[in-house]
Amino acid sequence: MREHKIYILLTDTGTLFTRTIKLFTKKPYNHASIAFDEELKEIYSFGRKRPQNPFIGGFVRENINEGLFRHARCAVYSLSVTKDEYERMYSYIKQIEAKRHLYKYNFIGLFWVMFNKTLERDRAFFCSQFVASVLLEGKVANFGKSVSLVRPYDLLKIPNLQLVYEGILAHYPKYLAGEENPFLYYGNIAYPI
Repeated sequence: MREHKIYILLTDTGTLFTRTIKLFTKKPYNHASIAFDEELKEIYSFGRKRPQNPFIGGFVRENINEGLFRHARCAVYSLSVTKDEYERMYSYIKQIEAKRHLYKYNFIGLFWVMFNKTLERDRAFFCSQFVASVLLEGKVANFGKSVSLVRPYDLLKIPNLQLVYEGILAHYPKYLAGEENPFLYYGNIAYPI
């Protein structure tokens, strides 16, 4: 029985690093995170440890109200999972978090994936590689390829993934509280749902 939900968050922070990645991907969102609550209070990924420096990265617990996320655009997706799947994923993340000082951001792998080349590195992830690893560990998804080749938009191929919200990330809490209508963004144009 699928009694728990996890959330996949795709974002565009608008940084120079993100704009550079967009030149290759041609996609509106190029950062992936995984959350274990609807309010997105418990979000994990691999990214910047210091918002002002894209070259110091690793395992991060993200906060949608701080740093680069305050002005980010996003898409939030939910996925129903079993209790066992949820616990396997959560335990896997907590194991990484306990030894986060041993993990680093996989900059080299990030560039290899742009050329569809596999590069497995011990204790190194880029954002979508990490999220895919968590989903694989939970036996929730199998991407049919190495997780080092998983891009953020590959995560959207997971069966039964449901779009919850798309728009300005800072507006998401107001949307949950029923204070704001959600909008879908295509380019810079907002369309009410």
